[in-house]
Amino acid sequence: MKVAAVTLGLAAVALTGATPHAPHRSAHAVDWTKTVVETPEGGFRMGNPKAKITVVEYGSLTCPHCRHFAETAMKPLLDKYVRTGKASYEFRSFILNPIDIAATLVARCGGSARFFPVTADLYARQRTWVATLTDEQAQRLDALPTDQQMLEVGKVTGIIPIAAKHGIAATKVEDCLKSEPAAEQLEQQTQAASGLGINATPTILVNGKQVAAGDWATLEPFLKEAGG
Repeated sequence: MKVAAVTLGLAAVALTGATPHAPHRSAHAVDWTKTVVETPEGGFRMGNPKAKITVVEYGSLTCPHCRHFAETAMKPLLDKYVRTGKASYEFRSFILNPIDIAATLVARCGGSARFFPVTADLYARQRTWVATLTDEQAQRLDALPTDQQMLEVGKVTGIIPIAAKHGIAATKVEDCLKSEPAAEQLEQQTQAASGLGINATPTILVNGKQVAAGDWATLEPFLKEAGG
């Protein structure tokens, strides 16, 4: 689906005294949560690339169930599994609506160094910014050129300052929101995921297998089964 064909039908609708010998470093000395890369699938992966356990989430920044997963599962997942190198965690965007496109463009704007902090902040404030855009505003934005629509969504919802708080210049965020190729790429990634049978958010995969997990209580048993 081309971005040019996407309209804002929003009425229907976010980590002294040196000794003569080198100090002993434990197996957990590396904090793997600080290792973040963009993946060939278009997601962002945090953690040990050779981890025994891989966790992949297909999520939407406007999805309340994804927010619940972020609120309940992310801290223990990162603290117990990703930080120590037992597991890696990858977030792949699954676009649900035009507001989602704008929010995802903002989250991705700072690259791998900023993606997870901005995403966490967007989820923490989701209830506020998702509800900001009124039906009347949505109708007005529908009439704008495609490259201006996402920028205006960013301004109206107040998500641009969220990115700026994490060190991404507002002017850069505005450029990201105006990027039609980046928006088209998000839609192509969503279409590719749909082709793999992904049809809801959040969809969680553990070692490539889809699992019925929506929070920490339901996710942890699958991690233990995978060797955690």
